[in-house]
Amino acid sequence: MNEELNRRLRAAAEAHQPDRARILARVERGTTGAPARRRAPSGTRPWPRVALASLAAAGMVAVGGFAVAAIVKAPPARPEVSATPPAPPAPGTPHPKASAPATAPASPPPRRSSPASPGPSASGSAGTARPDGAHVQDGPLWSAGAVHPDDNIYWAQSDITLKTTQPLTSLTVELRVAQTGAVQSTGNWRTLPAEDFAVTVAAQPGGGAVVYRWVLKPGRMVPAGEHVFAGQYDHSAGDRSAAHDGYRIDANGPRGAASVWGGFLPGT
Repeated sequence: MNEELNRRLRAAAEAHQPDRARILARVERGTTGAPARRRAPSGTRPWPRVALASLAAAGMVAVGGFAVAAIVKAPPARPEVSATPPAPPAPGTPHPKASAPATAPASPPPRRSSPASPGPSASGSAGTARPDGAHVQDGPLWSAGAVHPDDNIYWAQSDITLKTTQPLTSLTVELRVAQTGAVQSTGNWRTLPAEDFAVTVAAQPGGGAVVYRWVLKPGRMVPAGEHVFAGQYDHSAGDRSAAHDGYRIDANGPRGAASVWGGFLPGT
């Protein structure tokens, strides 16, 4: 409001233009003693007096306005505040205080498992594998037995390797694992197609051994080459001896029947 009043007073003062000639004539008449002019009819005032009165009033108001303006200080300007909130961080930007997730402990490696290893069968009969008096070659057949080197104090795998120089139209492979304490089958496998064999795994009567048997199904054939049959099992803690384990293979081919058998060498 003070600024508006000052602005209007300045505008009025600047717009006023006094009649200098008329003022000088009146001063001159006063000094010569000339009679004053007749008073204007009632209801009207001589305009010079009105002009002088207006000028005096404008001057007084202007001085008063300047004094008021000097005394009253304008309030300090408020700092500009942006109405727009700060933009949120871009999606996917990590928080500066976010901590990296704890690294999960590494899982222990699983126990070795052989490929194409079906579950053990509950049926089967006593085996005829003979660990004594090895006979590892007969006509087209050659064989060998060994404990797999990946065995440990709780688990082992016995491998039977069969080589044949001619196709076989019938084949029976039998593995006998002596019951040395807590021997229990955990699986078996062979390198030949699983659907070509009937497989049984059973404990020998009297608890003398666990017997694995693979029998070639009628109408199937074993090609010439090298093939492996394996039985897997748990046992009592400690180093297990395979001295009483054995295997036997009975086969038939173009040259007639053949049989091989033997024991197992320790894993290396």
